[in-house]
Amino acid sequence: MKLELDQAMAVLQRTPMVLQALLEGLGEEWVGSNYGEATFSPFDVVGHLLHGEQTDWMQRVRHILEHGEAVPFPPFDRYAMYASSKGKTAADLLHAFASQRSRNLDDLKRMRLTSAQLQQRGLHPALGPVTLGQLIATWVVHDLNHLHQIAKAMAYQYRTEVGPWKEYLSLLPRD
Repeated sequence: MKLELDQAMAVLQRTPMVLQALLEGLGEEWVGSNYGEATFSPFDVVGHLLHGEQTDWMQRVRHILEHGEAVPFPPFDRYAMYASSKGKTAADLLHAFASQRSRNLDDLKRMRLTSAQLQQRGLHPALGPVTLGQLIATWVVHDLNHLHQIAKAMAYQYRTEVGPWKEYLSLLPRD
C-alpha cells in the first residue's frame, strides 16, 4: 500500500481513542504488568508514545524539511518514559498523549506536504538516509506495533487461565 498522508493521519488520529477505550479505568494488574523481563507494560507504552509525540515525530518532520541530509536527527531515547512518567497515572498519560497527538496532527495537516516533500531525505543517526514519507509511514506502524505490544502484555496476564486454548492463541508465548 502506497503512503497517502490522509490515510496515514486517519490511523494516527485513532490511536489515542483506541488506547483510551482499551486502558482507561483498568486496574494496575492490567495497565502495570508486562510480559517478561525487559518488556513494556501498557503504562510504559503510553509513556513511550507520549514521549515520542513530545520529542520525536514532528521534530523529525521539521528537521528533514529544514536540514535534509546535512544534519542527522538527534537520537531518540526509547526509554525516557521511565523517568518522565514517574508520579503520573495511566489516565494522566492517556490524556496528555491524546492532547499532544491532536496538536501534532493539526501541525502536520497545516504543513500541506507535497509528494515531492514526502520524498525529501533526512539522515537518521543509526539507519542512514530516510525519506519524510518513510518517517510518516513508520509513525503509523510504530503506533500499530505498540498497540500489539499492549495486547500482548495484557494477554500474558491470562496465559495460564486459558488452559488448553493457549495452543490457538498466537499472542501468548509458546512453552
